Amino acid sequence: MTEHIILLHGLWMRGFALGMLHWRLMEQGYRVHRFDYMSVAATQQHILARLRAGMLESAPEPVHLVGHSLGGLLALRACLDAPALPPGRIVCLGSPLKGSAAARAFAGWGRGGEVLLGHNRTLLEQGFNVWDGKREVGMIAGRLPIGLGAVLGQIDGEHDGTVAVEETRLPGLTDHCVIETSHTGLVFSAEVARLTGLFLREGHFDAFSSKEEGKHGAMQ
Repeated sequence: MTEHIILLHGLWMRGFALGMLHWRLMEQGYRVHRFDYMSVAATQQHILARLRAGMLESAPEPVHLVGHSLGGLLALRACLDAPALPPGRIVCLGSPLKGSAAARAFAGWGRGGEVLLGHNRTLLEQGFNVWDGKREVGMIAGRLPIGLGAVLGQIDGEHDGTVAVEETRLPGLTDHCVIETSHTGLVFSAEVARLTGLFLREGHFDAFSSKEEGKHGAMQ
């Protein structure tokens, strides 16, 4: 049976940025689709309706979601209270599932900052309290501190330049791992692609992901 993956980009990005990840997941045997959306201008309701419709187009075959940053938040949101969707797993790449300190700092700059965060501002700032949806969710976080978020405001602890590792540790996740890459580097990393495919197949990253974080290799 064909297994599909829908890739979701992050804030201020477009689908073309996921081209390398798309190619690497195709090499693993998946049928991969890039979901392109207006991360600032489009309403969350519009984005979620389009995403769910795209997932249903491939039913009953499994449809996995892989979301970078905001894309991961939207992936979880789309799968809450939506029992008719086809089966599959979710992998989040550096998504601030517990809410983003960088986004809150950016919004604090005034109206201009709020506008640039768009209709998903609340989701970015607050995230979730827990994941209690039916899908298994894996998180790949980075800890190479290079990025705009580090300039905008203080990010506590290890971070990828935009999102703190602690912001990715949402209760209810199936698995979590940390690698040496930046926030943007997550979508270009060969190791991220390998780990993503593994989780989508097996429901875990590997035998060491929960016990020995950080031993997954360097930035690609």
